Amino acid sequence: MEYENRDQGGFMMKLAAFIVDKRNLIFLLVGIAMVFSLFSRGWVEVENDLTAYLPAGSATKEGLDVMEQQFITYGSAKLMVANLSYREAEQLSEKLRKIDGVQSVAFDDTSEHFNKASALYSVTFDYPETDAVCLDALNAVKAALAPYDAYVSTTLGDTSARLIDQEVSMITAFVAVIVVVVLTFTSQTYAEVPIIGLTFITAAVMNLGTNFLLGKISFVSNSVTTILQLALSLDYAVIYCNRFKEEHETHGLRDAVVISLSKAIPEVGASSLTTVGGLIAMMFMQFKLGPDMAVCLVKAIFFSLLSVFTVMPGLLMLMGELMAKTRHKNFVPKVPFVGRFAYATRAIIPPIFVLLVVAAIHYSNNCPYVYGYDTLVTPRLNEMQIADKMIADTFSSRAMVAVVVPGGDYSEEQSLIRDFEGCSQIDSVTSIANADAIGGYKLADKLSPRQFAELMKLDYETAEFLYAAYAVRGESYDKIISGISKFNVPLVDMLLFVVDMVDEGYVTLDADQAETLSDAKAQMIMGKQQLEGTDFDRMLVYLTLPEAGDETYRFTDTIRKTAQSHYPKGRVYVAGNSTNQYEFQKSFQVDNIVVSVVSILIVLAVLLFTFKSAGMPLLLILVIQGAIWMNFAYPALVHKDVFFLTQLVVSSIQMGANIDYAIVIANRYTDDTKTMHPKEAIIEAMNFAFPTILTSGTILAVSGILISFLTTECTINGIGEALGRGTIISIILVMFVLPQILILGGKILEKTSFSMPKVAARTHRGSGLVAVDGLIVGEIRGSVNGVFRGTIEGDADLRLLSGRMDTPDSKAPEPKAAPAAGVADSAVEGGGKEVGANV
Repeated sequence: MEYENRDQGGFMMKLAAFIVDKRNLIFLLVGIAMVFSLFSRGWVEVENDLTAYLPAGSATKEGLDVMEQQFITYGSAKLMVANLSYREAEQLSEKLRKIDGVQSVAFDDTSEHFNKASALYSVTFDYPETDAVCLDALNAVKAALAPYDAYVSTTLGDTSARLIDQEVSMITAFVAVIVVVVLTFTSQTYAEVPIIGLTFITAAVMNLGTNFLLGKISFVSNSVTTILQLALSLDYAVIYCNRFKEEHETHGLRDAVVISLSKAIPEVGASSLTTVGGLIAMMFMQFKLGPDMAVCLVKAIFFSLLSVFTVMPGLLMLMGELMAKTRHKNFVPKVPFVGRFAYATRAIIPPIFVLLVVAAIHYSNNCPYVYGYDTLVTPRLNEMQIADKMIADTFSSRAMVAVVVPGGDYSEEQSLIRDFEGCSQIDSVTSIANADAIGGYKLADKLSPRQFAELMKLDYETAEFLYAAYAVRGESYDKIISGISKFNVPLVDMLLFVVDMVDEGYVTLDADQAETLSDAKAQMIMGKQQLEGTDFDRMLVYLTLPEAGDETYRFTDTIRKTAQSHYPKGRVYVAGNSTNQYEFQKSFQVDNIVVSVVSILIVLAVLLFTFKSAGMPLLLILVIQGAIWMNFAYPALVHKDVFFLTQLVVSSIQMGANIDYAIVIANRYTDDTKTMHPKEAIIEAMNFAFPTILTSGTILAVSGILISFLTTECTINGIGEALGRGTIISIILVMFVLPQILILGGKILEKTSFSMPKVAARTHRGSGLVAVDGLIVGEIRGSVNGVFRGTIEGDADLRLLSGRMDTPDSKAPEPKAAPAAGVADSAVEGGGKEVGANV
C-alpha cells in the first residue's frame, strides 16, 4: 500500500506527496524559469553611486537632484605622468590639447600641477560625462600616454562595475570550491553534494533573473547577494537532506522523500525566520541601501526555500538510491570534550563572558567609523585605486563643495562670494559671477553699450545696434524706449549674443575680433552649462579643510547658513563629497540604533514562539549580540577605520544568521535535559550541533574572508571582513560560552517557561489499544503505529512528561488502518529498555 493512501500527517503530508508526485511538472516549470532567468539577468540595472541612496528628504539629496536636472557636468579625468621634466610636461600638455574630444587641459608650473618630477593634468572633454563619446576621447588620451609612466583617474565609463563583476565571479568560484569541500567532509554520502549543489544553483539563477523586477539595485547587492545567499541558506538543503537519510533507513525511496519533506517544511521554515528577521531590520534604515540589500537578500532566501521544497524532492527521487550506494565514513568527529569542558567551567566562563561583553560594548562604541573611502585600505588595489593613491601621495588636494543658489542675480552672487572669500576655511570660489573675462572685467559684470564698444573696439553705433537687437530678442522693449545707452547687459550674455549674430551674418568683425570670440565661445558655453541652470546657479567652493572630518562637516553647515542669508526666500543647497559623508554620518546615527533594536525585537519574537520561554531567547540573543559587540570592538583595538555601512549590514546578518547555531544547541539541550543529567545533555547537544555549526559556520566565515581578500571595492571589502570575523567569533561563543550559560541558567529557563506544565510526570499503565500524544519515557511491549503521535497495541508502562494518553478505560479512539510493510519499522518498538520520544 502506498504511503499517501494512509490518513496520517494531515496537510503537510498531503502537500509533500503532491510535490513529489508532480516532480516532472515542477522540473518543467523550473526549467522554463531558469531559461528565462538566464536572459532576464541581463536586464538588471545597477546603481554604482552610494549617494543615490541618501534619505529622500535630506538637503544633500535634494541638492544632488537639482544639479542633475539643471546643470551639465562634462566628462573629466586626472592624468598623472611621472618621471619627466617640466619642459617635457609642457610639451605633453600641448599634445593632449590637440586630441579630438579634449576641450581643455589645466596645467601650470605650480605645485598643484608639477611636483617631484611628476605632472598632473586636469582634462575636460567636449561631452557630458554620461555621453559614450567621452570614452573614445579618454581612450585616445590613454593611447597618447602609453609611452609614459602614466596613471589615469576618472569616473567615466563602467570601469569600476567591470572590475567588481570580475572580482565577484572569482570569489563565487572560490566559494563554490570551498562549499564542495566542506559538504564532502561533513556529509555521509558523496551523491548528496551534487543534489545540494543543483538545488542551490537553481535558487541562485532564479533570484538573479528576477532582480530586474526591483527596477534598479545597488552594486553592493548585485555583488554579494549570490554569495550571501549561498552562505545563509545552504543549511536549508542540508537539513532536508539529513532528514531524508534518516527516513530512508526505514522507508522506501518515495515514502522517505515524502515523510522527510513533510517534516522539513516546518523545520526549515522556522529556521529561516531568524535570518529573514535580521534582514528585515535593514528595511527600516533611512539610508536606502539597507532596504535595497534587505529586499534582494529576503528574495534570495525565498527562492532558496522554494528550490529546497520543490526541486530537491525531485532530485532525491532521481538520485536517492545513488546516495545509499555512495555512503562514506563520517569525517566529522564527536566533540565530547566541549561538553565536558562546559560542565566543568559552568561557574567560571559566564562571569568572564559578562566582563568581556562590558569591555566590548565600550570599545565598539568607540569603533572608528568613516563615511568616505579616503582612509580605507583593501588588501588588493585595482588600477583606479593605484592611480588615486599615486596622485594623493604626490600632489596636494582640496575638498570641494558645490553651492546652489537661486539664479538670475549676479550682484547677489558676487556679494556672497566676497563673504566666502573672507573665511579662512575657503581657498577659492569658481562661479560665472567671478570668472575672469577680458579687459579686466568679470563674465558677470554688466556693461553699457559704450563700455562694450570700448572693450571690443567697436564703433558706438554698432554696439547700440547689438544692444537693441539683444533687447528685441529678449522682448525687453522697455529698454529701447527708456534709452539703449542706459541698458546694461552681463558681459557673458552679450558676448554669446554677438557670436550668434556673427554666425547668422548680421554682424561682421575683423579677423582678430572674430578669432577671440570664437576661442572664447566654447569656454563660455561650457561655463554657463555647468554653472547656470534655468532656475539655479552653481558655484564651486574649494576648501582648505580635508574632505572628511567633523570640522569639515560643521563648516558645510556654515556655508549653507551664509548662502541662505543672501537668499532668505529661496532654496539653497550645498553638495559634494564632504556633505555626502556628513549625510551618511547623520543617517548612521539613527540607523545604527534602529537596526540593532529592530533586529533584536524580531529575533526575540521568533525565539519566544520557538522556545515558549522568556529566558531562553534573552540568553541566546545576549550571546550573539555579545559577538556583534566584540566584532566591532576589534577595529577600535587595532585602530582600523570601518566604513559605516559595514556595521549596519553585518550586525543584521550576524544577528539573523549566527543565532541559528545557538538555537540548534539550545533546542537539543532542552530536549535532552528531560531525560538526562545536564552534563550528559550538554555533551550530547554539542555532539549533535557540531556538524551543523561546522558546515554553516565554515561556509559563512570563509565566504566573508574570501570577499575581503579578493575584492578591491571598499564597501564590499568591509562587509566581507566583518562578516567573516563576526561569524568566527559567534562560533567560538556558541561552542565555548553558550553551553555554560545554558547549564548555569537552567533554573532561570525552567521558571521563565510558559509552555510546560509545572507538574510532575504522571505514570500510566494500560493494555490493549493505547493512544499517546506527548513525550513519554518507559516500556512498551507490543506494536507501535505513528510518527509523532499514534497508538500502541500491547502493554504500556509509561511516564507521561507532557501531552495526554488514553487507555481503553478512557475510551481510546478506534485504531487506524494497519501499516504497510516497512512503515512500522520507523516506530518505537519495545525491548524492555527505557525510551524517550515524541510518539
